[in-house]
Amino acid sequence: MIAILGAGKMGEALLSGVLRAGRRPAELAATARREERAALLRERYGIEITTNVAAARTADTLVLAVKPQDMGVLLEEIGPHVPPGHLVISMAAGITSAFIEARLPEGVPVVRVMSNTPVHVDEAMSVISAGSHAGEEHLKLAEELLSPVGKVLRIPESLQDGATALSGSGPAYFYYLVEAMVDAGILLGMPRAAALEMVVQSAVGAAVMLRDSGEHPVLLREAVTSPGGTTIAAIRELERHGVRAAVLEAIEAARNRGRELAGG
Repeated sequence: MIAILGAGKMGEALLSGVLRAGRRPAELAATARREERAALLRERYGIEITTNVAAARTADTLVLAVKPQDMGVLLEEIGPHVPPGHLVISMAAGITSAFIEARLPEGVPVVRVMSNTPVHVDEAMSVISAGSHAGEEHLKLAEELLSPVGKVLRIPESLQDGATALSGSGPAYFYYLVEAMVDAGILLGMPRAAALEMVVQSAVGAAVMLRDSGEHPVLLREAVTSPGGTTIAAIRELERHGVRAAVLEAIEAARNRGRELAGG
């Protein structure tokens, strides 16, 4: 059985994706802090709603989907009840596998995950790292769980804070850019709805070309950038305003903030 502890938005999205991928509701359980939330999950998905302790005792795989600030309390509650052979998957940003292992029985395998909000449309980027007791079989179980809702990539845990900054927060950077481009369309006299449709479809098309062509983004950009044309005029302004440097510094700042949060 797989139990998702703290089935909020991310937990529910994972739950929904796993069910769409073919798992039976009887194979899944979840916990929720509020009774009305629990009732909604039970009605919507037909799964068992249980307690944290009961899930810890019975589920082969525990997915910890609570907020980082709630992780310590949750581990205190379930720690004594997790059998050594069961897998624990953490989706909490900034919480190290060592932090979790120290609060569980010796030898419990832990896999740390950073996913992002496109999990809601099965286009998540999930990066996973093995704790000190997790082996190949545990990483494969995590991949099987997460692959129905997007792509999964293995990285060393030392890179998890960077992954949080790059892909965990990544969708927000694209939304920010889309917002700015739509404002530019309005400045040029376009209706907001038309500007939004043009920008969103351009973003989707560019993303699919990046994913499917195998070309380096520089080559794809150069294919749009004609000598003396409109695109190079725009690129010159982006460079003049230091957009590339701002992106580098912004993502580094996100990484640094993640480390601060992890340190309390």
